[in-house]
Amino acid sequence: MTDILSLTPEELKEEILALGLPAFRAKQISGWLKTGVRDFSEMSNLPKELRESLKERFSLTAPVLLRAQTSELDQTGKFLWGLSDGNCVETVLMRYRYGNSVCISSQVGCRQGCAFCASTIGGLIRPLTAGEMLDEVLFTEKENDVSVSNVVLMGIGEPLDNLDNVLRFLHLVSHPEGRNLSLRHITVSTCGLPEGIRRLSEEKLPITLSVSLHAPDDETRSRIMPSNCGIQRLAEVCEEYFARTGRRLSFEYAMIAGVNDSDRQAELLAGLARRLGAHVNLIPLNYVAERGLKPSSPAVIRRFQGLLEEKGVNVTVRRSLGGDIDASCGQLRRKHMNKQQ
Repeated sequence: MTDILSLTPEELKEEILALGLPAFRAKQISGWLKTGVRDFSEMSNLPKELRESLKERFSLTAPVLLRAQTSELDQTGKFLWGLSDGNCVETVLMRYRYGNSVCISSQVGCRQGCAFCASTIGGLIRPLTAGEMLDEVLFTEKENDVSVSNVVLMGIGEPLDNLDNVLRFLHLVSHPEGRNLSLRHITVSTCGLPEGIRRLSEEKLPITLSVSLHAPDDETRSRIMPSNCGIQRLAEVCEEYFARTGRRLSFEYAMIAGVNDSDRQAELLAGLARRLGAHVNLIPLNYVAERGLKPSSPAVIRRFQGLLEEKGVNVTVRRSLGGDIDASCGQLRRKHMNKQQ
């Protein structure tokens, strides 16, 4: 059956017209979908016959909340969603003074193999559909009675490894008849897949592209990120992205003790950031037991930040959120999977 939430409003209208129904029914259905309905029977302003017809023709991918954790430190919420096929993914709700941000997953598992990440343990299971990604936003809002103002695709999975569905999700979540979230409030994070970045640049979307760099030299980056395409090639495709879109990008940089936090690496990172006009976001590593890597000390992070600032780089240190609730992406899913074995 067709996943109705993955249909654009235009596609839904075509489906409804094909059923011999008036176009306004499509708008009614779209109105219900963006509220996070679990069953067609909830669409109370539709005739019963139409609700039954929709149930026979379409499917709803509404996830089941398997587990919710709320940080006592900062009220960050982490949610484990059960999907219709028995798999599960994580979503994180982060509360800021300027609004609520939700970090969503784009795949079940990940094939990129980054040495510091829990998401890639076990590899890639499957991509998420656009509707399933939209569900993460809608049901996080519904379960917490909040309105989300920002979306970050930085959860489980590599968004550019699922680009068709991600592009459809971006269209759905920003559509005026849908969730109507501004694309300028959406960040897509990637480990740096050149063809994906190039294709995304062709779309010329006003999103923020965030590159998970984590090392400024190929020796280190290849060791901790097997998908490394080469720093030079990555820099070139990022330059192309900026030239086509006019959108400056940011670098995510997890600070790992004794791995990527030397003065020399700060110097290399500064050169790369200046070349691309990129903002650098330093992230104290979240410890993952299966990985064994440890975060850089606060003193080392401060020094690293200072060295970047001396070179004229725009740099911030990300405030650690959810440190008491399995903050690292994929940890909650990993625990759930281990219990099922």
